Amino acid sequence: MKQLLITLSFLISSIACYCQDVKDVEIDSLYKEDQFYAGITYNLLGKKPEGITQNGFSFGLHLGFIKDIPINKNRNVAIGIGLGYATNSYNQNLLIDKSDTGEYTYSALQTSSSFIKNKFSTHVIDVPIEFRWRTSTPTDYNFWRIYTGFKLGYIFGNTAKHRGDLGRIKHTNIKDFNRFQYGVYMSAGYNTWNIYLYYALNAMFSDKVTLDDHRIDMNAIKVGLMFYML
Repeated sequence: MKQLLITLSFLISSIACYCQDVKDVEIDSLYKEDQFYAGITYNLLGKKPEGITQNGFSFGLHLGFIKDIPINKNRNVAIGIGLGYATNSYNQNLLIDKSDTGEYTYSALQTSSSFIKNKFSTHVIDVPIEFRWRTSTPTDYNFWRIYTGFKLGYIFGNTAKHRGDLGRIKHTNIKDFNRFQYGVYMSAGYNTWNIYLYYALNAMFSDKVTLDDHRIDMNAIKVGLMFYML
């Protein structure tokens, strides 16, 4: 994980330096900002039912492009509309398995010592729509920013894995996930480093998914860093 973070930071810094050199060639009074993004998040589960806990490091990787549309003369206020990809993992003790009838079953593993790995992960196409405020100018490339908005995601793939006392269990393309995920987010910071927060407004699983006859209403909460490039 440490090596992944170092590699990601190096790539972002290299691209940022290249973009800086390009900008220094000429001044563009009709400039646009922050059209590519990359980020890493620590993923939390909100509204966990009784008996469900997280363990280990649950992380997400986010990449995408946002069309920057300035809406004022100074071009420091804009609307952003984008398209991106994210992969997210969630390490926890919710066992997802299949019954003899082919239906998925959900149960809480009682002790962390009974398994080595238990997680589910998702692959998502994201469509962010955001309001952008920044202190940039045509010649100032280090600036403060606050971007906030709404993100719609489509889960096109998912996997649940377990390795422990029950053996090795793996399921893919589980139909009980809500394919469409949506939530609100904000990123704010100076220059390269920006804090990123996301809160999902709908549940991760469909209404029929229950644990001990209670609906599993968990949602995703993400906290991390977001990097922007021209």
